Amino acid sequence: MEAATAIEEMSFEDALKELERIVARLESGDEPLDNSIALYERGSQLRQRCADRLDAAQARIEAIKLDSDGRPVGTTSFAAS
Repeated sequence: MEAATAIEEMSFEDALKELERIVARLESGDEPLDNSIALYERGSQLRQRCADRLDAAQARIEAIKLDSDGRPVGTTSFAAS
């Protein structure tokens, strides 16, 4: 398996692309068992990274303040990793 990028440093898009490649490799059924297990573990970590990034994006969207007419007027701070 090629050198792996640290998952915590990956953008959402890069993590999703790698996750899609892993799923394709696993679905092919051509990987040996030990490699399949390693791929599955990395895929699980990538899935979690994507979920965390989506949660952070959702928090940012929800933090947008609206005025009395429903127009965005600013944001509130939020805690995101």
